[in-house]
Amino acid sequence: MKKRAVITGVHAWVPDYILDNKELETMVDTNDEWITSRTGIKERRILKGENQGTSVIGTEAVKGLLEKTNTNPEEIDLIICATVTPDMLFPATANIVADNVGAKNSYSFDISAACSGFLYALTIASKFIETGAHKKVIVIGADKMSSIVNYQDRTTCIIFGDGGGAVLLEPTEESLGIMDSLLHTDGSGADFLHMRAGGSRKPATLETVKNREHSVFQEGSTVFKFAVTKMADVSAEIMKRNQLDAKDVAWLVPHQANKRIIDATANRMGIGPEKVMLNIEKYGNTTAGTLPLCLWDYESQLKKGDNLILAAFGGGFTWGAIYLKWGYDPQR
Repeated sequence: MKKRAVITGVHAWVPDYILDNKELETMVDTNDEWITSRTGIKERRILKGENQGTSVIGTEAVKGLLEKTNTNPEEIDLIICATVTPDMLFPATANIVADNVGAKNSYSFDISAACSGFLYALTIASKFIETGAHKKVIVIGADKMSSIVNYQDRTTCIIFGDGGGAVLLEPTEESLGIMDSLLHTDGSGADFLHMRAGGSRKPATLETVKNREHSVFQEGSTVFKFAVTKMADVSAEIMKRNQLDAKDVAWLVPHQANKRIIDATANRMGIGPEKVMLNIEKYGNTTAGTLPLCLWDYESQLKKGDNLILAAFGGGFTWGAIYLKWGYDPQR
């Protein structure tokens, strides 16, 4: 029998501080109606305090996951963290998390694929399980987007929040787990969604800091058009490739970037709103964190064998979809 990687547990964590639309009205020229009508976002969480990086989010999510699944941290073989806001360029945030949770026998690394990062990491992790190389792999999707947002730019500061989650992958010979994945990249999209400075091309200087070049830049209309098309197309493609009709899909798990993009994807798949995981109003766009946050929020409604389509689109451009069968019932 072919081994598959199945999710055997999920946990997430968000900071306590809530930045709602009313508070944003005092910071930038915007209002609650404008934000809600265009994005569906009402509030987002912000990680405050000194020396508080993405590893805080990842550590809390993994600690909760290990406790829920009754897993000894020393049993973990590998930890992959998807993030574009690492604590520092090196060491990897995954390394810091592994140390914080006591995963002494694990190796770990980060991947950067923006909002599609969790899909990329989940696909990579599944291959280590399928080959028999590893038995317990943790995948984290987490970002502290407030660290790279310009709160004077109303086109981006309304969108992003901080948070993330983690899943445990284990092998199974049942017809469960990650059944298929489709991942794509188009590097020409870099012009429309990026952070100008801070990398090797343009290292930090007093001038780059003064000019706020260490913040997210987004050309909204171009990104929106690409996201609507690509996220909808790849979701429909993975359904067709696996002979799935709308009635076969229990849940669409979409990246929480914009409610209009989510609605367009569901419509293309022929799926009604009752089958769409949606929590963008509470958390905003947490980049690599949105998909595990959705799975965590809806965990109690998932049943063993449910067909899920996970879909995302992010800077780079990156996009993709995963078809998976859920691995356990709510009481788990």
